[in-house]
Amino acid sequence: MPVRTAEATWEGGLQDGDGSVELESGAYEGPYSFQSRFEEGMGTNPEELIGGAEAGCFSMALSMLLAEDDYTPERIHTEAAVRLEQVDGDFAITSVELDTEGTVPEIDESTFTEYAQEAKENCPVSKALGGTDITVNATLN
Repeated sequence: MPVRTAEATWEGGLQDGDGSVELESGAYEGPYSFQSRFEEGMGTNPEELIGGAEAGCFSMALSMLLAEDDYTPERIHTEAAVRLEQVDGDFAITSVELDTEGTVPEIDESTFTEYAQEAKENCPVSKALGGTDITVNATLN
């Protein structure tokens, strides 16, 4: 399996500095800053990137699990809300909430929800975030 890379550069102090993130694939290259992470500034932040990774991994895992049991997913759309909070004086990613909607013929909502729970537990990014509370809300279109 290939090794994927990303790089980041930070220049200056925490609040007055700025940085850039670049993905090996070239799919994203852009700024991040104290403001984009802790306030509402322009640029990305680590939590947003983790959210994208979790949403993408989860959606692929859910699609795979459904297909393995002969369901044909037409569309899986997932949004990830990543919470960064102060805990005991330190910052921590405390939770990730996944909201997923699926268009999957011939499946009921209860069964779809079971597959979504399994995908959440088994996607590699969820496993990497093992110390984080991850929840999933699943609905069919």
